Formats: sequence, structure tokens, C-alpha cells
Amino acid sequence: MAISGSTVISFIIPAYNEERLLGSTLRAVYATAATVGEPYEVIVVDDASSDRTSAVAISHGAHVVRVSNRQIATTRNAGAHQARGDVFIFVDADTLVDDIVVSAAIMALQGGAIGGGAAFRYDGRIPLYARALAAPIIWFLRLARLGTGCFLFCTRASFEAVGGFDETLYGAEDLAFCRSLKRQGRFVVLSHPVTTSGRKLRAHSFLETVRLLGAFALNSKRVLRERDGPLAIWYERRRDDPDTPA
Repeated sequence: MAISGSTVISFIIPAYNEERLLGSTLRAVYATAATVGEPYEVIVVDDASSDRTSAVAISHGAHVVRVSNRQIATTRNAGAHQARGDVFIFVDADTLVDDIVVSAAIMALQGGAIGGGAAFRYDGRIPLYARALAAPIIWFLRLARLGTGCFLFCTRASFEAVGGFDETLYGAEDLAFCRSLKRQGRFVVLSHPVTTSGRKLRAHSFLETVRLLGAFALNSKRVLRERDGPLAIWYERRRDDPDTPA
């Protein structure tokens, strides 16, 4: 399932009401792809946005796939099903990549890995409680060799072998995907970080965040298969980032 030689990269970006941040994400992806030098395509999967998400994607030259799922696993899979590449790189719409992390991902696949993730850091101001929680979480993810949805990569063959993301899950589908890939072959977590938005940590309270982390820690299938409850942080109407001007 490893790749060799030149490859086509499919950047797959799920998005819901991301008109504010998507442009920066796309500019980073295009600049990175130009530097890396491999053939590529950029796919934005617009999941029932009510803002200008699709218009922003089109204005940057991305191929837009429109769906109405309101479920991140199904939306990521929809992008993969439209992809032409033999390497899939999933990037969240609020995440910035660079040529170092993408080059490292390609080198890992060429070296025999079937997939992987990367370290991450948050942008902007992060509440003190979040900074205290982030360090052990990042340590655990590296120890367990698990990636997060803000940046995941794999070969097309390995994606198809595991059946993509588990569409019964509304949350932690990225962790389940990583575990499935690990059963297929070598999975790596790159040390070079991507930068992802810390807006949810700024916009939600300590108790809301702890409830969400508790659902992940307990790996409760009942909770992870419901859009409401702790996962409402992702599926309710997005709160404004207090650090972003209106």
C-alpha cells in the first residue's frame, strides 16, 4: 500500500460556514503544493453552508463538492470519493499547512507508511485551562501514535482498505480512522506541526470543553453517535471567535 515515485496528491477540505478562514487555508495549501512540486488537486466539500464558503473555494480555484450531511465523517468520505489522487491529505478548513509537513508526509508514504498525522499547535490566544489540558493530550496522541482530523494523510489504497471514515460517528471519527489504518500497516505522526484554529477553546467554556474531552476519553459509542450532547460544540451554530473582529 506504499507509494513510489511521482504521485498525485488530493487535498480534501471539509467545510461548514468557513468563509472567514477558508481563504487562508486554501492559500496555504496552494503555496505548499507549488513548493512540493507534485501534481495535485484541491477539493472543498461544502456541507450545507449558509454563508459564502463555496464562493470562497471557487474564487481560489478549488473543486467544490456540495453535500448536506452535517456529519464530518460522511463529508470527508464524500471528498475522497471525488478525488483522483493516489494520496489523500485531509486538512480542516481552519488549519494552515506548509511544505515541510506535506513533504514529510509524502516521504513517509514513499518510505512504506500507509498513513499518518502531524503534531499541531493553536493559533492566537488560548485560555489558561486549555493550555494546561493541551500538553498532556498532545503527549498522549504522540505516545498512542494517533493523528487528529486537522491534518491526516494516507494512500488511496489504505483508505479504501479500511472503508474510509466511520459514518456512524459524529465525533472521534479521526481517531477511529487512525486506529483502522494502524491495523493495516505503519502509521506515523510527524513532529512538524500544522497550525489550527483555537477559536472553539476561546468561544466555549471550561465545562463544555471538559465534557467533550470526557466523551473522547471514555470512547462512548452512544455519545459519539449523537450530534447533540457534548458534540454540540461542533454541530450547533458556531459561536463567534472573541478574538476575531465582527
